[in-house]
Amino acid sequence: MSGDSMQYEVLSPWAEADPVPMKGLTASRQTDLNGKKIGMFCNIKQASHRIAPVVERRLKERFPSAEFSYYRGKAFSVSEMEPQNIDNFNKWIDEVDTVILAVGD
Repeated sequence: MSGDSMQYEVLSPWAEADPVPMKGLTASRQTDLNGKKIGMFCNIKQASHRIAPVVERRLKERFPSAEFSYYRGKAFSVSEMEPQNIDNFNKWIDEVDTVILAVGD
């Protein structure tokens, strides 16, 4: 507000930024999950730990030779890319052929 004139300066909440061009996924999709090791990533939310086993069971019906490996997030809103988590996460990623993410919302 400027003095007693009841005028306000209005600022835009949008910052000026260099736009990042959108690009598609670079990893190829698996066409057959038989014989593959499927990583099941569960975030910290409770329902994700119930969703993933159901997805595993349904996939096993279609792809009986598939194997499954679980990775469970350690803390709410902590990225697996942070220093305390990155080594375990990368080790797990190297051991699987593809990943399914379960979010418990």
